[in-house]
Amino acid sequence: MGQAMARQLLSPNHVLLCLSRQISDELQAEAERLGAPLTQWSQDLADTVGARDRLANWLGGLNPKEIASATLINNAGVLPAIVPLPDCPPDQLTNALRVGLEAPMHLTAAFLGATRAWVKAGWKGPRRVLNISSGLGRNAMASQAPYCAAKAGLDHFTRCCALEELHQPHGAKLVSLAPGVIDTDMQIHLRGSEAGAFPDRQRFVDLREKGMLSSPEDAATRVLAWLDRSDFGQNPVADVRDA
Repeated sequence: MGQAMARQLLSPNHVLLCLSRQISDELQAEAERLGAPLTQWSQDLADTVGARDRLANWLGGLNPKEIASATLINNAGVLPAIVPLPDCPPDQLTNALRVGLEAPMHLTAAFLGATRAWVKAGWKGPRRVLNISSGLGRNAMASQAPYCAAKAGLDHFTRCCALEELHQPHGAKLVSLAPGVIDTDMQIHLRGSEAGAFPDRQRFVDLREKGMLSSPEDAATRVLAWLDRSDFGQNPVADVRDA
């Protein structure tokens, strides 16, 4: 879904920075066709402090007088081995929490800090943080402890930062948004897991067989539409299926 969101955000009027494990030649070609400013970084988000420093430096080099609004979207997540917690390899457990929770916290800190400096210098554009969460952050599931914990943490740190920004001049608005059930590689991984280690495996098989999965493109459209809502940030933890 991240790449689908990036494609939909490409515009001559947007300055788009994408962080991912690999550079997308397809996305770059589309940006050049549209005349859309695009910067891509190959960034290991498990290097959380490195990613934070890199983003802070990039934002610090921008001229806020040329920027109408600023938005950070945290979409990264890692699904480790689908097994009970004692059986999860320690390196996978650590990586899931670093990429799924620690990295978004560091990137949000960099974004809020850099754009707060703009505000102090007189900039008045809207600042928004959209964290892509999951229903699994709000509903427990066996053999999903690292992923569920990362998404639950994402929800709660969003609530905390939203409270902090209420006390800041021209504070940012933050939302942790569940995007619905999407037909991605994660779903393939869940359906292909061992039934004995993952009691809810059949549920994910049924979702696909009943046609209940959104395409990444449709999900991206619904998620990005949330940014345009007049009540963005009023509820810091939300679901695209909310009215």
